[in-house]
Parts: sequence; structure tokens; C-alpha cells
Amino acid sequence: MTLRLGLAAAVAGCLGLAAGVPALASTTSPTSPGTELSARAPESAFHAVAAGATDSAPASCTRPAPDGRVSTTIHCYTPNQIRAFYGLAPLTASTTDGAGQTIVLVDSYGSPTAANDVNFFASTFHGPTPDFEAVFPIGKVDYKSATGNGSGTAGPTSADGWASEANLDVQWAYAIAPKAHIVLVGTPVAETQGVQGMPNFMKAIDWAIATYPSGTVFSMSFGTSEEAFGGASAASQFAKFDETFKRGLAKHDTFFASSGDDGSLGNSRAHHQTSTVDHPSVSYPNVSPYVTSVGGTQVQSGWTWNPTQDKPFNDDGSRNPLYWSWTQGGSSEAVWNESWASIGTGGGVSSVYSRPAYQSSVAGVVGTHRGVPDVAWNAAVNGGVLVYHTYFPSIEGPPAWGVFGGTSSSSPQVAALTAIANASRKAAGKGGIGNLNEAIYSASFPRTSAFSDIVAHTYGTAPSGVLKDNRMWETGADGFVSPGPVVGLPTTTGYDLTTGWGSPKAAGYVAALTATP
Repeated sequence: MTLRLGLAAAVAGCLGLAAGVPALASTTSPTSPGTELSARAPESAFHAVAAGATDSAPASCTRPAPDGRVSTTIHCYTPNQIRAFYGLAPLTASTTDGAGQTIVLVDSYGSPTAANDVNFFASTFHGPTPDFEAVFPIGKVDYKSATGNGSGTAGPTSADGWASEANLDVQWAYAIAPKAHIVLVGTPVAETQGVQGMPNFMKAIDWAIATYPSGTVFSMSFGTSEEAFGGASAASQFAKFDETFKRGLAKHDTFFASSGDDGSLGNSRAHHQTSTVDHPSVSYPNVSPYVTSVGGTQVQSGWTWNPTQDKPFNDDGSRNPLYWSWTQGGSSEAVWNESWASIGTGGGVSSVYSRPAYQSSVAGVVGTHRGVPDVAWNAAVNGGVLVYHTYFPSIEGPPAWGVFGGTSSSSPQVAALTAIANASRKAAGKGGIGNLNEAIYSASFPRTSAFSDIVAHTYGTAPSGVLKDNRMWETGADGFVSPGPVVGLPTTTGYDLTTGWGSPKAAGYVAALTATP
């Protein structure tokens, strides 16, 4: 179900949560095709220091100044913690990662405070001055009316939700490749349903392909359920959109897209895309064979989840320590599937695209159709990344930090790491990698050194602690979670339909792409 920023009451109803249970502040769903694919930890998980951590309940996340609030249940990461986990050197003022490269991030509306916020993010974490610009190639956004008017899926706070997405994209592309030229492309669409909003995205991407240098890396943190386009018309619609990607690939650009935050769930075209289909489904544009699909993992670094009961929230809405229990220490990476909020990595097999030639080596997994994702990266909310915001204070309040996850977090970070690889390729006298999929599926590609294979993990003794697929969980009237009716796809050794080839190991990934012809 759709979990939108500022719609806590609706969210609780969509999730079937018990009365008083705090819901996720913002996520995406296939019920709003074409919307952002980010998820924000609920504010109710954070408290002032005096009311938060104790010796018996240590802090799991501390927000930087000027915020300072802590959580004892939700974990969060700084840039250096994520960089260390994936094998990048610490972020400093002299870090040169991404120098000479361009990263384009595409979002509806953009963010009115993206430039100031990424500058504050950079100074907080002691990185170099960001090289950032915001552009509006098909019309500048009027942020006042964008948040004050509108109805339906756009809604009166649609621009606020997209601003959180844009800030996440910008700040975490910067966190990985801080010397890259980062471009936020905003579109002024008020309606973000796939069949209406997607052409605007593609027009903006076409403009960016023509404007920015060869080897530009694009990240798209939005998606539309294949079924939202309706039957046979989907193939013709997608073919038109794919012409944009082909133009970019011809100049060695690379395209990434989030695989989605709803597991294997998808939506039908009927009833404004509010009805889920009864079979596993995937979304566009990540399913395009000309795009690299980025799925989600949960990084547990310095902590290990230890659930003993599948009831995330007590009847009064407080967090149940039997579900949220964790121990200090440990380092693991599992498929992203958070039962407490019914969110997890998208993945599966296309009903529109046949299997591209580069996936012949994984035909035993994908069958005769395009399978996604291709790669993965941390996307968890419990284990999310810190994002700073000052936008829309009438909605958001004073300047603060949020904790974000979703495959919106995954895609810009893998894009940024690929920009680092392109910088290495440039130093070797080569062009941008272009169609990344053709490289990573190749029999000669050193996947063992380039990727960490994600396999099933078991945490604690509760059933939802077995992270083995992307089947979504549902919350019953008694507050307990249980697997939903639509089956998920298994997370296995080697390529799978939840995490692809796995998550990149920075050094091996960059080296492998540098060596690719």
C-alpha cells in the first residue's frame, strides 16, 4: 500500500496496523505509479537525548546537529560508515572520488533547498565543497502552488514528498562521489501516475542526454508497475521511452533505476492503480533492458537484529522490544525485507520484455523474460542513511535530519560508484562504460571480486527474522506480522531476482569496469 509523507493516518489504514501504531513516514508503492521510491523512518522512533538512550537501551542512531535526537530501535549510517562497509576510503575535504564525471538525478519537482542542504551535509561530514546544480528543462517549479494545490495522487504535499526524495538522491550521490558534478533534474508535473508523468521524465532525460558530456551516469528513483500501462499497450509505450535510453547508451551514458520498495507486489490499471495483482510483478523503467536495475539489501554493520516475536508494535503503539531487539557487533548484508512496514526490494520477471541476450547466462533463473534487479545496495530503513532537510518548514518544521531507505537510496549510490569507475576508465584512455549490463553479465567479468553475493540470513528466532526473499509481510488485527498472499522470489547463491549479482565491492567493481574494453 502507498505510504506517503504526511499521510500517517492513511498509511496506518493501508498497512492494517492496530490503532495507535506509528507508521512509516514516507515510502512508495505501486499504487502510485511513477512516484518516488524512498522510505523515511517514523519520527516517533526518535527522542531527545534525555528521554532516549540508557545503559540498558543504547542509542542505535544519533542525529547530528542541529537535531541531536536519538533512537534505540532504528539504526542509521553516516557517509563514512557506508563508505567503509563497501570499501571506500573515508570522506575528507581532499577526497577526489568522481572528479571529472557527471551524475544526473531525475525527480518530479526537485527540492527548493537542495543546494543549501547538500552544502550543510558536506560540511557536517567534512567532505569537499559540492559541485551541484538544479535544472528544470521543461519548466521551473512553483513550489508555493505545488504544495498548496493539487488533488489525487499528486496531492497538496506532493512536492514535499519529492523534495525528500531529491535530497536523498543528491546527498548520497555526493557521499559516494563527492567531486562529481551532480545535477538534479526537476520536472513540474502535478500528476505522477505512470502513463501521464513518465513522458515528462523522459523529455527531461532526453534534454540531459543532449546537454551533458559523454559517459554521464543517470539515476532514476521512480517506477511504475508494468500492469499500470495496461496489456499490449505497455510494450509500445515502453518502446517509445526506450528510445531515450538508446540515445544515451550510444554516447556511453549509463542508466540506473530503483527496483521498487514493494517486494514482488504490483498493481493493475483498474481503479487508479489501487488494486494489487495476484502474482509477482515488476516496474518500469528499471525493467528496461537498457537500464541497470538496483535492488535493495539491509546492511547490519556494528549491530545484529535479534527478534524473538513477530509483533513490531505493542497495542499502545510503542515499539515491542521483542521484535526490535538487537545486539552490538556483527557485520552482514541480507536481502531488504522489513516486515514491520511491509517494505522490501522489488524484483522479478517482466511480463513485457523478453530475455535480453546478455541474460542468457542466467536463463535458468529468469526464464524467457527480462529479470530484475541486476545489482543491489543498502536500502533498509532500519539501517538507513542520514539526510538533512530545510525544505517546506510549514510541513516539516525546523531544520532536521531524517533517516531514509528504499531503493531510491540504492540507485544513486551505485550510480555514483559507477561514476568513480568511469573516472578510472577516463584515466586509462577509455570512454564511459555505457550499457553496464552487457559488462556485468559477461562470462569474462570477475564477479567474485566485483560483487558480494547476497544469500539468505537468519536473525533471532522470529519467522520474519529469516531474510530469504522479497515476499511482503502483512500486519494482522492482533498486531502480528505474517507473510502476504503474493509469493516472493528467493535470494540464492549467485544471481537471483531480489539482489541480482549482489552489492558492489568498491575496489573490485571499479577495477573490473576499468579493465572492461
